[in-house]
Amino acid sequence: MDTAEHIKHLAREGRLLADAAEEAGCDAEVRPCPGWEVRHLLRHTGMVHRWATAFVAEGLTSYRPGGGEPDLDGPALLDWYREGHERLVTALTGAPDALECWTFLPAPSPVAFWARRQAHETTVHRVDAESALGLVAGRSAVGAELAADGIDELLRGFHGRAGSRVRTDRPGALRVRTTDTGDVWRVALSAEPPRTERTAGRAPKAVAVAVAGGASDGPSDAVAGGPAECELSGTAEALYLSLWNRLPAGTPAVTVTGDDRLARLWRETSAVTW
Repeated sequence: MDTAEHIKHLAREGRLLADAAEEAGCDAEVRPCPGWEVRHLLRHTGMVHRWATAFVAEGLTSYRPGGGEPDLDGPALLDWYREGHERLVTALTGAPDALECWTFLPAPSPVAFWARRQAHETTVHRVDAESALGLVAGRSAVGAELAADGIDELLRGFHGRAGSRVRTDRPGALRVRTTDTGDVWRVALSAEPPRTERTAGRAPKAVAVAVAGGASDGPSDAVAGGPAECELSGTAEALYLSLWNRLPAGTPAVTVTGDDRLARLWRETSAVTW
């Protein structure tokens, strides 16, 4: 996905988040984030938006911590959130391609990094806001292309860093396979940070045929990427939400094949925190 597409998604998801938060009310529980109510979600996401805006708008070339969360609530908090979201979208839309600023994941450019990161930050938290309405997976779909892009950022970006806690003394490989976009990631797990390879370009129909030949015996190495002890498969949206731990364990939207030890390891250790 290109930068303009990420900004378009950021704008849409941010508006949906605010609308769901307003409908649910600031007292509503955000179940995917234990201990959070909608007010905490708005304060956190609004703070992150302002934090990201500073790097883009001011061209900051070194790390600077966030400015903290406001002591706001109710309509004033919603207004504050919406203002910060709009400022972020405006900053990214007007940023020059040659902008230099601090980033923390590999990307073609700083602008591309911040547009992608904030698109996914906001999408995941939009699902959180909609969960406060009693909807397990949100009410607004995550497009397949955006979801596949987000899986890639999570697996090869966040969990490609030295700080990833997804580690095990019993090495193995976890395969993640989308049934609609034809993308496959093989995540090699060990006592070191995960190492992920992506295979793309396989048509969904071809993937389905390959899996049909060996689904009963566990993950098929013919799908892509070499051997894997465990495979997670489903639509890009279902896998995106599951890998971000926004769908409950055992959801029928994601099929787990093979040794589910690695699936449990992911769920227990993969949380990304501020």
